[in-house]
Amino acid sequence: MHPLKKLLDLSEKYFKGSGKLNRLAPLFDATKTFFFFPSPKIQFSPFVRDNLDLKRFMSFVLIALLPVLVFGIYNTGFQAGLARGEFYTFFQSFLVGSRYVLPIIIVSYAVGFFWEILFASLRGHEISEGFLVTGLLFPLTLPATIPLWQVAVRISFGVVIGKEVFGGTGRNFLNPALTGRAFLFFSYPVSMSGEVWVAVKNSVDGVSGATALSILAPEGEKITTALAGAGFNLSNLFLGFVPGSIGETSALCCILGAAFLIITKIANFRIIIRGIAGLIITAIIFYLIPGGSDS
Repeated sequence: MHPLKKLLDLSEKYFKGSGKLNRLAPLFDATKTFFFFPSPKIQFSPFVRDNLDLKRFMSFVLIALLPVLVFGIYNTGFQAGLARGEFYTFFQSFLVGSRYVLPIIIVSYAVGFFWEILFASLRGHEISEGFLVTGLLFPLTLPATIPLWQVAVRISFGVVIGKEVFGGTGRNFLNPALTGRAFLFFSYPVSMSGEVWVAVKNSVDGVSGATALSILAPEGEKITTALAGAGFNLSNLFLGFVPGSIGETSALCCILGAAFLIITKIANFRIIIRGIAGLIITAIIFYLIPGGSDS
């Protein structure tokens, strides 16, 4: 028998029934099912109508996020090197980027799982695997130099207000990661928008610069010309070698992740296309409203 499984089997009596640690039963079940077997059939939402259970479903989403995560770590270090007037190798860029990105991910998971475990224990239900995605997705929406205390505040707001108050995974109509980001955006706009911090010179000082989304073309000038004047080009914007939030810069990596989810039938391409179309149509409508193009 696998040593870890044997250890978990021997410990199970302490977490089940009248065991001394029965309040932590959701945490024990989550740990055991993560390593050895799928979650049992459930009676409540979310329902996954496939041969995959929710845990394996979420693991596919995590795999889809890996290209964005790996490139985001590299680009963070790469941008830090440019800010210092240096050109780092891939390995150097990855090491420097890891120093900024990994603490954000660790705080996101640590604080988020605290709330997940607390609510699961109080309500007596299993810990949702959905936070495995939320805990990684949220850091990808942040600039690399966001203060860690803001990460903790945001993930707390996203999990508690965006999900748990509605009953947890499958019952919430708000996306916890984006709910938390919206909260952070309006609460601490200096850290989240405008002149986004893109690299740190040392432990105290930093440098900032405009992102591509903040570039506006003067009247009569093409947007590509305005972007070029600010040091951007379409190739770098597509590949992602530009300043920005950790996971937002590379369109190529986002497309690779989306393609993986579509091929594995985790995502429906119709929903993706309609979501993009809805965004474009809404932007056009507000642009055509008198005064909309000047706002």
